[in-house]
Amino acid sequence: MEPDFWQQRWQEGRIGFHRDEVMPLLTRYWPALAPPPGSQIFVPLAGKSLDMLWLAAQGYRVLGVELSPLAVDQFFADNGLRPEIHRSPYGVHHRAGAIELICGDAFALDEAALAGCAGVYDRAALIALPPALRQRYAGQLYARLPAGCSGLLITLEYPQAEKSGPPFSVDESEVHGLYDQHWQVERLERRDILADEPSFAAEGVTALSTTVYRLLRRENQRRVVEPGLLG
Repeated sequence: MEPDFWQQRWQEGRIGFHRDEVMPLLTRYWPALAPPPGSQIFVPLAGKSLDMLWLAAQGYRVLGVELSPLAVDQFFADNGLRPEIHRSPYGVHHRAGAIELICGDAFALDEAALAGCAGVYDRAALIALPPALRQRYAGQLYARLPAGCSGLLITLEYPQAEKSGPPFSVDESEVHGLYDQHWQVERLERRDILADEPSFAAEGVTALSTTVYRLLRRENQRRVVEPGLLG
């Protein structure tokens, strides 16, 4: 799954993963994380998610990263925001108020870029990646987040043989396999949502659940990982 895959999805408007409202699971479970007010929250593979606006409205500083320039431009235009723009080795930074959105490769972000993050919010990033990239994503990008960082992770579970991703099915055993070494993982909810997702049923999917996890970065198991490139 190359970057061109996602660029084409945005250019063709095939962005069924985008929600036109704030994710209810975010508003319900974010208080369970309780990062300090005013702290920075990392949103990987952010798209043009309205969840970033909600986090900013709660008094947080948001650091998002998104590969598609079209998605970044649409986020600011759709919400009437005029960002200040500058470039760095990480990509093209767009900043408006408490929201900074980097147009670039998430895997290029190093520990220095993420050092100020007290929280991470992942609704559609992990499940957007095939297995090999999920390993890199959790083992490399998450490894650069600071000790004590807390996270809210939302996944989907369905019989993978019944549908080709993305979004991909990521079950609880895989979540633990990806994160347990460096994160405490706690499942907060698993809920059947097949009746609410007719597109999945139309493709022949017979079971579909969403699962919410709280993550906490272990204090004593940070390790340095060299940046990689998405692809």
